[in-house]
Parts: sequence; C-alpha cells; structure tokens
Amino acid sequence: MFDPVELMGGAPYSLPAEEKRRRMEQGLSELTQHHYHNCPEYARLLDGLGTDAKSCYTLEEFPMLPVRLFKEFDLKSVSQDKVAKTLTSSGTSGQSVSRIFLSKENTRVQSRVLAQIIASYIGKARLPLLILDTEQVKRDRTMYSARGAGIIGFSTFGRNVFFALDANMQLRVDEVKDWLRSHAGEPILLFGYTYMLWQFVVRALEESDATFGIDDGYLFHIGGWKKLRDQAVEPEEFNNRAQSVLGNITVHNYYGMAEQLGSVFVECECGHMHCSNYSDVIIRRFEDLAVADDGERGFVELLSLLPTSYPGHVIVTEDEGQILGEDDCPCGRLGKYFKLHGRIKGAEVRGCSDTYERK
Repeated sequence: MFDPVELMGGAPYSLPAEEKRRRMEQGLSELTQHHYHNCPEYARLLDGLGTDAKSCYTLEEFPMLPVRLFKEFDLKSVSQDKVAKTLTSSGTSGQSVSRIFLSKENTRVQSRVLAQIIASYIGKARLPLLILDTEQVKRDRTMYSARGAGIIGFSTFGRNVFFALDANMQLRVDEVKDWLRSHAGEPILLFGYTYMLWQFVVRALEESDATFGIDDGYLFHIGGWKKLRDQAVEPEEFNNRAQSVLGNITVHNYYGMAEQLGSVFVECECGHMHCSNYSDVIIRRFEDLAVADDGERGFVELLSLLPTSYPGHVIVTEDEGQILGEDDCPCGRLGKYFKLHGRIKGAEVRGCSDTYERK
C-alpha cells in the first residue's frame, strides 16, 4: 500500500491543481482496487453497479459510497485481528451510528496528516492546550465516539492540557484563569465542539459578565451548526462573540467526519474551507448527482487518500456545499476551497455538537 505522505509530499497545501489531480487519481485508483480485493461488501457493491475496480477513473468518476452505508454494514478491508480500534460516529438517542474499523497503520497515517494540517496554521511547537469540554469524555466509554476521538487526537498538538468544563458541564472559570496565568506570555491553543463551546463557554461567560482575556491564541472548533442556526447564530456572530469573551484569538472552524478521520478541511483567515493535498471535494447536483458547476450548491462528496482499513476513500455526504474556487484563495493556500451550508433538509442530525444530550 502506498504512503499518502510520500505520494503527495511537501506542505499540506502545496500542490497546484493539475499535479494534485494526477497524484490523487493514482492513489484513489490503488485504494479502490485494495478495498475491492479486501472488503467483500464493497466488492459486491461495485460488481452490482457494473463498476470495474481496475479502470482508470478521473476524480469525478470513482465509485462513491453513501455515508449512511457505514451505519448499515461493517465495512472493513483488514482482518478482524488487524482492527486496532472501532470508532463510532455521533448520533442522537435512537439513531444508528457509523462504525469505522481502524488498523494501527491507518491510525498512524491519519495522525501524521492531521498534524501536518494543524501545524500549517499554528506552527510545529506544542502550545498550552485548553480543551473546552469535560475530561469525562475520555473516561466514560458511553461518551467515547467521534467526540472523544477528536479530543484525544487534538490533544497531541498541545501540552499541559487543561479541561475547561467539570463533569456536570459547568465552566470552571476561576480554575481556567489560574491556568491561563501560569502560561502568561505564551500563545494558547483552544479546542472544542461548536455548539458546546457556544452553550457552555461563550454563553456562560457572557451571562456571568466574565472574560478570559487571552492575549494570543488559536481556537479550533468542529461540529454541527444546526442548533446555532436554529438560534439565528451565524459564523460571523459566533466568531465575534467568542473573541469578545475569550480574548485575542484567531478562530478556525473545520469540517470532518468519522468516516474520513485525519482528512479535515480547515477554515482559513478568509473564511474558506480548504482541501489539503490529501483530500478533495466534489459537489453533486441534488436531482441527478451530476457534477455541479463552481458556485452551484449540491451534495458534498469527499475524497481522501487516508482510509486504508475501510472503504471510506470516496463518500457522498448528506451535507450541502458549493465550490468557491481553486488555487486562488487570497490566503495563499493551494487546492479547492468551498463553503458549507449545513445538513440537507430531512437528513439525520449527527454532528458531535448537535447530538450532545445533557443527562
């Protein structure tokens, strides 16, 4: 199996469109054949569609799996003894969840790529890390799903990790301020899930008329926006109010899912979601799944070179988005950049933030 880091090379946003396309098609072709020969369910699906796994496809032609299939079938391309961990996606009570089977090698590659992507925004030094969540998420196996995995994974980018919420999801204001004072003069890294960050940190600080007063920091947040949009809170307001109570921080929303761990799409300084060298996005029209034009809204299809232990390399999601451009974002990063418009109406709610239920 090829090494994605070796295949794509360089900084994570460094490949111009034509060269990236060539390398992506090479890698996805190898992955398609690998999963065809090692995942019986995937092979039956391709055979049923009359799809030849050995064909040379363009990015737009690779067979794609609906993301819901991971809820219905145990799709894995390694033997059970090679499964190091099984990750479950987020879901509200009563919903089925995706089951993602990860080998040690797949986990290692995902971690390497994620580290490259995050380092391109904050540098390679490990910064003091404030997790805007409860430490219980690491201890309670009932809470360990994509949310727990996200926190544990992001913790590798920080040091002296501190959790801002107690076991009852109450903000530990005084303890956080003490921790921040112990790191005075240092840049601070913050991580949280979008709705929970809003509800249990931003709103809690506003209601108590308190601020953290961080002098220099980076906030990364991920998760569904449905509950926030139900409250008429859009990203610009979210960023402004988060900065008003947290301090001088740069806010980076990012998009990703359990079915393609490590292959995240980070929002740049211009407010655009970016594809790295290791991933790509195609927008499919609602009516017939044909490839949409740039600027046209449709289903978001995600392509990734990272999934080797399960056939998640080409999936069509239940999210709506639009391509804004490629290789010409003012931030200077190469690759496609796009905008998300949330979950398609009628689709299941499944974001880590949106599915949090207070007990």
